[in-house]
Amino acid sequence: MQRQLIECVPNISEGRDAEKIKAIAGVVETVEGVKLLDVDPGNATNRTVITFVGEPEPVIEAAFRLIKKASELIDMSKHSGEHPRFGATDVCPLVPISNITMEEAADYAHKLGERVGKELGIPGYFYEQAASEEKRKNLANCRSGEYEGLAKKLVDPRWKPDFGPAEFNDAVAKTGATAISARDFLIAYNINLNTTSTRRANSIAFDIREAGRVKREGNPITGKKVVDENGEPVRIPGKLKAVKGIGWYIEEYGIAQISYNLTNISITSMHVAFDESCKAADKRGLRVTGSELVGLVPLQAMLDAADYFLLKQQRSLGISESEKIKIAVKSLGLDDLKPFNPKEKIIEYMMDSEEKKLVDLSITDFADETAGESMAPGGGSISAYAGSLGVALGTMVANLSGHKAGWDDQWEFFSKWAEKGQEYLNKLLYLVDEDTNAFNKIIDGFRMPKSTEEEKTARAEAIEEATKYATEIPFQVMETAHDSMEVMEAMMDKGLQTSLSDAGVGILCARAAVVGAYFNVRINAKDIKDRDYAEDILKRAKDIYESANSREQQAIKQIDTKL
Repeated sequence: MQRQLIECVPNISEGRDAEKIKAIAGVVETVEGVKLLDVDPGNATNRTVITFVGEPEPVIEAAFRLIKKASELIDMSKHSGEHPRFGATDVCPLVPISNITMEEAADYAHKLGERVGKELGIPGYFYEQAASEEKRKNLANCRSGEYEGLAKKLVDPRWKPDFGPAEFNDAVAKTGATAISARDFLIAYNINLNTTSTRRANSIAFDIREAGRVKREGNPITGKKVVDENGEPVRIPGKLKAVKGIGWYIEEYGIAQISYNLTNISITSMHVAFDESCKAADKRGLRVTGSELVGLVPLQAMLDAADYFLLKQQRSLGISESEKIKIAVKSLGLDDLKPFNPKEKIIEYMMDSEEKKLVDLSITDFADETAGESMAPGGGSISAYAGSLGVALGTMVANLSGHKAGWDDQWEFFSKWAEKGQEYLNKLLYLVDEDTNAFNKIIDGFRMPKSTEEEKTARAEAIEEATKYATEIPFQVMETAHDSMEVMEAMMDKGLQTSLSDAGVGILCARAAVVGAYFNVRINAKDIKDRDYAEDILKRAKDIYESANSREQQAIKQIDTKL
């Protein structure tokens, strides 16, 4: 149902020639479904960081084209710069953003690397979560010796490339090598303080960051450094793992900040870094006034922050995504220094399609769209929308009940029901548009050419598959709306009795959604050639239809008794 998104952050060994950088980054936009987010060149490093995002297959296609273009335009035998490097495309990490595991991202990294080696003749190594062995996890190990040591490294059996030729031929002398990985998302995150003191900001950073601070004898600031038997400074670890941090003064805002790199947000999240910084600041008589996101953030990181603060307040988690974003922004003070626009800062929102969705229309526009001459949206989409309104009412009762004075000990119970309601609501809203999309697939099938026997066969197969899908979608509406009745039933039983009628209307809407979708299942199933498939889905649909009717009657009796 939800699309997978990965981010790709290739670093190319060119930071000075604007035309070359533009040409290399530009190939990303030649791949449909990929969005170029940022191009950040560095003159001193002679290196550019390029960031783009999309679904996995288009992203690795874009990455391949970028690596190819960089190999054509960059000559590593003539390259110099302050940053360690060994290739035209020096590194190319893939970062899972949403609905994709690290293991899946690593598989895509391997797929990309194998293609780069085979089709482009560029050698390279897999590092971090895509590494083939422990010593290759660390990028510094893979890149040791840099470009100048590549000729010797490629023929070393211990450092045989994971992909591409194990020789420093004429082509490799120009392209160098490439390191490809799957890694966690890194967030650049600054905490704002009500002070101008860099030293005090640093003291908080040392409390929090994983590396901590150097241990000293006597005075913790001016005392002699404590060293180990190897003469290395002994460190007192900070409180949080996977965090790098330092204090600095920002002249633009006239405040000191703690600048963090959260290198693995599954280990340390924004909200934990924020809360722990607040505690450390308070101990020093300082106050955190807010925070600042540098770059983009995954949607889930914002939702997790909202849930964290809602739980601390003992408030329901079963609220809309947009409300959660508002809570995260206010709780973290992300609008402290300047307005925070979720559409520009959240990766998934940046990727939103320009295509018009029914669920994004106003109520009036949705009704007008339905009433127009087009056959879609039709009964299936309307059924899904009716079901979404029904479970929205049940969710409302759960949230009202969880907020009732005197019911504080039950807030978790009602929050769980509200969360369930939101899940049903989101699925039904998805099905509003998907029912129309399914109908359009049938139309596309009928528009296919039919001049030859092969074309006729392909057309018939496409129509059959589209018809099955157009039957499956309203069946999913039936299932989801039917199952959502449990929310309203629970609220009629345990929720606010002054909202009994609201839960009752929710039941009626859910039943209407089931019946309406049942009509669509039946009318579409009659055109399916695979009658075994058709008869099976019709039987299952009838069972749901009869169950929904029965549950509606039980609910009406309960309401009549209580009223």
